[in-house]
Amino acid sequence: MKILVTGAAGFIATNLIPRLVRDHEVHGVDNFFLGKREFVARSPAMHFHEFDLLDRERIAALFAEVKPDRVWHLAANSDISFGTTYTDFDLKGGTLVTYNILEAMRLAGTKEIVFASSGAIYGEPAVMPTPEDYGPLFPISMYAASKIACETMITAFCHNYAMRTWIFRFGNIVGPFPTHGVIYDFIRKLKSDPTRLAMLGDGNQSKPYVHVEDCLDGMMFGQEHARDEVNCYNLAVADQTSVNEIAQWTIEAMGLADVTIERSGTKRGWPGDVTQVRLDTRKMKALGWRPRMSSGEAVRRTIKECVAQLA
Repeated sequence: MKILVTGAAGFIATNLIPRLVRDHEVHGVDNFFLGKREFVARSPAMHFHEFDLLDRERIAALFAEVKPDRVWHLAANSDISFGTTYTDFDLKGGTLVTYNILEAMRLAGTKEIVFASSGAIYGEPAVMPTPEDYGPLFPISMYAASKIACETMITAFCHNYAMRTWIFRFGNIVGPFPTHGVIYDFIRKLKSDPTRLAMLGDGNQSKPYVHVEDCLDGMMFGQEHARDEVNCYNLAVADQTSVNEIAQWTIEAMGLADVTIERSGTKRGWPGDVTQVRLDTRKMKALGWRPRMSSGEAVRRTIKECVAQLA
C-alpha cells in the first residue's frame, strides 16, 4: 500500500513509521514546528516532504502525485497549553489542516483515514470511566475543541464520499523520542537543576498513560479488525498515574536525592488541563485487544527510556 503520515517528525509517527516501511511505501509530511529533523533520519526508507499542511494546494498536489491508499493523520498541536496563548492555533493546525487533508483525499480518491484524537474531548464528564457515546461534549481546551471538530468533519466526509475512518481517543501517550510532556519536562528540569523540580498543578492530576508501543499495537489492531464506515474507540488503560508519582519515579531513576518539589499550588497545571481522566476501554476489549503495560509500567519504562535518550 501507499501510506501518507502527517506529523511525520513527531513523537507518535517516529515510533510508527519504522513499522509501516517494512511492508508499505510511506510518505511523511511535517513542517518541524514540534517535530524534529533527527527523528526523520531514523526512517531513511520514508519519502519525506517538508511543508505546512495549511498549504492546501501543496497537500492536494502531493495527494494527486502519490495517490495514497490510507492516511495516518497524526499532525496536531500536541501541547494543549499552547492553544491558550494563541487562540487560533488549534483551529488552524488542527481543524483547518484536517479539512485540507480530507479535501485532498476526496480529490485523489483516497478512501481511508486513521485519526489520532484524544480523551480530552470529553472535558470534565459526569461519567467515569467515560465511554465513547458519552455526551453532550463540553471541552475545556482549544485543543479538545479542535479534535471534536476534526472528528465531525471526518465522519461527514466518510458519509458523503464513501470513505472509512478509524478514530482513536487516546489517554496520555508516552514513550521514547518525545517532543514534550511531563516526563520529558521533568527530566530536562532536573538535568538543569538537580536540587529542585518545579511542578505545574498540585501533583494530584491523574490520568491513564499508554506506552506508544501499546498505542500503535492498538491502532493497528483496530484498523485491521474494525470495518464499519466510522470506527471510534477509546485507546487507554484501566489504571491511572499521578503527576506526584511521575515526579518521584523520575527523581529515583536519575539517581537524585534531596530534591525539593515546588508545586504551583493550583488544581490544574494550566487552563484547559483536565485533572482527572478515566476512559472506558470496553469497546477495544470487545474487539479483542488489550494493552501489555499498565499505566504505571508504561510511565516507569518511559522514564528509563527518556533518561537514557536525554543523557
